[in-house]
Amino acid sequence: MALLRGTIGRGLWSMAAGLALLGARPGAAQTVRASASEVQAVFLFNFAQFVDWPAEAFPDPQAPLVIGILGKDPFGSFLDETVRGETVRGRTFKIVRYRRVEEIKDCHILFISRSETKRLDGILAALRDRPILTVSNGDDFDRPGGIIRFILGENRIRLSIDLEAAQAPRLIISSKLLRSAEIVPPSSR
Repeated sequence: MALLRGTIGRGLWSMAAGLALLGARPGAAQTVRASASEVQAVFLFNFAQFVDWPAEAFPDPQAPLVIGILGKDPFGSFLDETVRGETVRGRTFKIVRYRRVEEIKDCHILFISRSETKRLDGILAALRDRPILTVSNGDDFDRPGGIIRFILGENRIRLSIDLEAAQAPRLIISSKLLRSAEIVPPSSR
């Protein structure tokens, strides 16, 4: 996990997107394959380094950066383990699991599970203009206004980013992240 986090932390997103191994150590006889959900969990952690939120997104200067999961959790304890003991810009991380969009108060990165596909339009409408980076691996997530979509295929994870959707909540996405992503054309939703 440290190898995977360190690789992404240095901005090598394209390498991380194609990464197929997790836990490889020099001299190790075997390697452990990372599941797609484990790689996505590491991406969620690293998005915090490449996105700027408006000051009012945090209730106070010491507030943690909250990564939320809405719907069925595909990560299990892996996401919790990934962020344990980590900080970004002096903030610790907090993982919160939500069953309903109405429960979401302070959240900065929200993974919307495929289990919420039928409710997606209502979810995104409820979150519109709130400084929350919405992320999903659901098909067509970027069409109704989701910000980052994981595209799974060919043993790789690619990113599709809707910059227009990120403008309303005043999120600033680093060019380092944008370089390795497919950008959704404006008003293609």
